[in-house]
Amino acid sequence: MRTLLAALAVTTMLIGPSQAAGIYPLDRATILAGSPFDFKAEFAGTVKPEDVRVTVNGQDYKGVFGKDVEFIASEKGKDDKDLGSAVLLRGLTLGVPGTYKVEVSAGGQSRSVTWDVFGTPATPKAKNIIFLLGDGLTVANRTGARIMSKGMTEGKANGRLNMDDLDHMAFIGTSATDAIATDSANTMSAYMTGHKTAVNALGVYADRTPATLDDPRVETIAEALRRTSKKSIGVISTAEIEDATPAAVVAHTRKRADKAEIVGMFYDVKPEIILGGGSAYFLPKSTTGSKRKDDKDYIQLFKDAGYTVATDKDSLAAASGTNTGKILGLFHTGNMDVALDRNLLKKGTVEKFPNQPGLVDMTKTALDQLSKNPEGFFLMVEAATVDKMSHAQDGERSLYDTIEFDKAIGVAREFARTHPDTLIVATGDHTHSMSIIGTVDDSKPGTDMREKVGIYAEAGFTNYEDKDGDGYPDKIDPSKRLAIVYGNYPDHYETFSPKLDGPYEPAIQNEKKEYVANPAYKDVPGAVFVQGNIPRNNDSTAHAVDDVVLQATGPGAEGFKGYLEESDVYRVLADAFALGASGPQKAQMQ
Repeated sequence: MRTLLAALAVTTMLIGPSQAAGIYPLDRATILAGSPFDFKAEFAGTVKPEDVRVTVNGQDYKGVFGKDVEFIASEKGKDDKDLGSAVLLRGLTLGVPGTYKVEVSAGGQSRSVTWDVFGTPATPKAKNIIFLLGDGLTVANRTGARIMSKGMTEGKANGRLNMDDLDHMAFIGTSATDAIATDSANTMSAYMTGHKTAVNALGVYADRTPATLDDPRVETIAEALRRTSKKSIGVISTAEIEDATPAAVVAHTRKRADKAEIVGMFYDVKPEIILGGGSAYFLPKSTTGSKRKDDKDYIQLFKDAGYTVATDKDSLAAASGTNTGKILGLFHTGNMDVALDRNLLKKGTVEKFPNQPGLVDMTKTALDQLSKNPEGFFLMVEAATVDKMSHAQDGERSLYDTIEFDKAIGVAREFARTHPDTLIVATGDHTHSMSIIGTVDDSKPGTDMREKVGIYAEAGFTNYEDKDGDGYPDKIDPSKRLAIVYGNYPDHYETFSPKLDGPYEPAIQNEKKEYVANPAYKDVPGAVFVQGNIPRNNDSTAHAVDDVVLQATGPGAEGFKGYLEESDVYRVLADAFALGASGPQKAQMQ
């Protein structure tokens, strides 16, 4: 418990002298029976070990926890500041479902929390789970992708998305433990552990100390599967594989930017299929382009562990034919290029990485390999750049990636037709402020692009075409296209048109380190300067606090209904796999 970037201090729970003890897991935590987690209580100021009292449902904790806590006389903060005493117990398990009221007191301080420890049926409902996540997926993404891909006539869509026909639905709350606003780390972590946490955190409760790798841990779904089953695990993303969403399947860190360490956590768990970008964090520091600060060569370590390594679409296809069952596919040093640039415009870094597979390719390969395990599998598929392009106010690229995401859902549905014991879940982790307000019609006279925006009856319909029938529009910039806007943004120039030269970069830093409108777009015909409405230290749109929509089908999908917290989603997944049933207890948390 030693170091932490100052920027993250605001999201770390600090307990001042006037406050009572802080306890992790937090009040109202839901905990899978038999799932290991770390218990911690923090005190304001120094207390004596003999004064510490911990009870569970009115009894001394030792009778329930089965072992003693570690007493920490003084925790240190930044600049060696004394934060107070604490007690800690790593790897605690509670095997009996029920309500647990934990009370902690010392030195005149006291606090209590109540935990809901839940079990699951003894018999699994599903053999396989395919969890597909469109990062930053909003309702506008769904609507825009449907119009762009299928078209519309007289107010009715000319076709349906694959996600449209998933027959169970719920609204999901996305807020963090420290803010109503959220990021991809804690949101996906809640899906994958059943515990909500703070912004930037993965698989831990964010405690008050500055170190990022020793916070109280909770078990991830990958660890639960390794502990209780022989199922295979797959993780796919179009981002760096160490990015927040894929990392949440395996990781424990207070800071999502601990990407080099997250690679090690992937190696500890060893999902059978790992596909995405981010090779720079697998390479030793001596290798050009590496972002590691040590000499560990994780590509070689994975090879030594029996993995076939793929670096492009062709080698991925070849790897799927080797029948090893283990594939590490790293197709970019950073985030993979978006579908629009890979498929159509050939912009971004496509020239440097010309043969990247798409989300559909990766999903097909993963399902082909994972389905060979007679015990079943868990597969997480992330369409990462749906979010990243919305951050950049690049609505067309975000919608194009949404179409690709929907095609991956189609692959999952096709698999489920011949494997009906498969639960499919499709959702987002948070929303963006994207809205579709009408159309932009280039045929309207004049050069004022704002006057070419049509709303209400003036909007009419778009004229995207899909003559080759691949589900993507043949052109992203037809003469009458969707008018896509965002509700929060930095200073920027609105051009009312798709960015054909590469992904949009709306704002850049000035000499004061403030983000100002990027002058590269100033002279685009019809461009309009827009005053930002978020703080000037932000270069992109912020996530919205709106609920996300989750849809599902297959055995166990009936658990998704009404309003749920993201942490409740894990409970449905655990129930489908019967993870809380009594059974073999294997490895603890990595």
